[in-house]
Amino acid sequence: MAINEIKKALEGKMDLSISSFKNNLTKIRTGRANPALLDTVHVDYYGSMLPISQVANLSLLDARTIGVQPWEKGMGAKIEKAIRDSDLGLNPSSMGDLIRVPMPVMTEERRRELTKVVRGEGEGAKIAIRNLRRDANEAVKKMVKDKLASEDDQKRSEAEIQKLTDKHIAEVDRLVSSKEQDIMAV
Repeated sequence: MAINEIKKALEGKMDLSISSFKNNLTKIRTGRANPALLDTVHVDYYGSMLPISQVANLSLLDARTIGVQPWEKGMGAKIEKAIRDSDLGLNPSSMGDLIRVPMPVMTEERRRELTKVVRGEGEGAKIAIRNLRRDANEAVKKMVKDKLASEDDQKRSEAEIQKLTDKHIAEVDRLVSSKEQDIMAV
C-alpha cells in the first residue's frame, strides 16, 4: 500500500467518523421538534421491527410538534405505544388518524446535562479520529521499516496526516459548539 493510499483511506475513515458523530447529534434532543428524533424508534409491523419512517409519514406541525401520519389505520396505537415506550421522554397523543408528538419544554438543568452529553460525544469522535491518525502513522512507519518509503516521506506524510487530523477535529469542535448553542437557545 502506498502512502497516498494510506492518506486516502485515512480521510475516508475520518469522514465516516464525522458523519457518525453528526448522526449521534441528531438523536440528542433540543427544544425544537425534529422528525429525525424519531429515527431510533421502531414499531412492531406484522412481526417485524421497522423504523417509524417506514410505516408512517413524519412531518413538523409547528416548531414544537412532530406529526406522525400512519399509512395503515391499525398502526396508530402501535406507533403511539412505541414512541411512549422509547427512552426519548415523549408523550404522543392521537387526533383521529394523526398522532401529535409535542416536545416538552426543557429546564435549564436539563439543557446543561445535554451540553455535557454533546461534549462527551464530541470527545468520543475526537478519540476515534486520533486513533485513525495513530494507525495511519504506524502504517507509514512500517513502510519505512520495510524499506518501501524513505524517512523524508515519513516526515512529510506525518505532517499531512496531522493536518487532516486537525481539520477533522476542528469540524467536531464546530459541530459541538453549534449543537450546544441549539440546546441552550430558549
